[in-house]
Amino acid sequence: MAAYEVLYCAKKAGVTHILKAGGAQAISAMAWGTESCPKVEKIFGPGNQYVTAAKMILQNSEAMISIDMPAGPSEVLVIADRYASPVHIAADLLSQAEHGPDSQVVLVIVGDGVDLDAIEQEISKQCQSLPRGEFASKALGHSFMVFARDMLEGISFSNLYAPEHLIVNVKDAEKWESIIENAGSVFLGEWTPESVGDYASGTNHVLPTYGYARMYGGVSLDSFLKYMTVQSLTEEGLKKLGPYVATMAEIEGLEAHKRAVTFRLQDIEARQVSSKR
Repeated sequence: MAAYEVLYCAKKAGVTHILKAGGAQAISAMAWGTESCPKVEKIFGPGNQYVTAAKMILQNSEAMISIDMPAGPSEVLVIADRYASPVHIAADLLSQAEHGPDSQVVLVIVGDGVDLDAIEQEISKQCQSLPRGEFASKALGHSFMVFARDMLEGISFSNLYAPEHLIVNVKDAEKWESIIENAGSVFLGEWTPESVGDYASGTNHVLPTYGYARMYGGVSLDSFLKYMTVQSLTEEGLKKLGPYVATMAEIEGLEAHKRAVTFRLQDIEARQVSSKR
């Protein structure tokens, strides 16, 4: 999206500050703070391999920031059967390959009857006509194809790979949703290209890559929040919970933890005895 469109959308959304910067150096500036860039607490968003590496390094540094997840370079895994259009398959693969030469696309062919020649021809034809065809071609150079006997084997591989984007372009795609375990975002059926997730369907497209979908979900509104727990006990509450806490602390060998409870219990007991006199 061009700069003017971004600025317009940001203004409509109520954004008050925009920093024009990019790359790993921008991550560093936001993490540490500079004269022109205020320090932030959280750094979210996708990027190339250098941006992702900078985020991961800085979250474990004295910069004291949190990140969303490793998010980039872009990935897509397409599961397709003989009912999927070669034109659609090629377009979906290239929609991620055009992000950059370090993107990766994976095609999982399920079952028999898939016209591989038609798919390869479409990929070549569409790639040649892309403005970013050179990037896409380099990405295709280190991408690969997998052959699965059936959908169970295909999804099993996908769950191991844990793609950022998973497109399930097979007949009756919706019935396989329940066994999909690891993916940043899932696109079910013939009429659900990954592009709609980027721009219109309502899901966030900042998603885990490198297989991190096994342990992370995508960015959501919850990502911008943090949680703080609060507890407050009455005397009666401590009398009920205290003995159990003291026992567990004793088992762990943490005597000071135990005493923080038992001293209070002793004070409560002494006060109750005194009040009866």
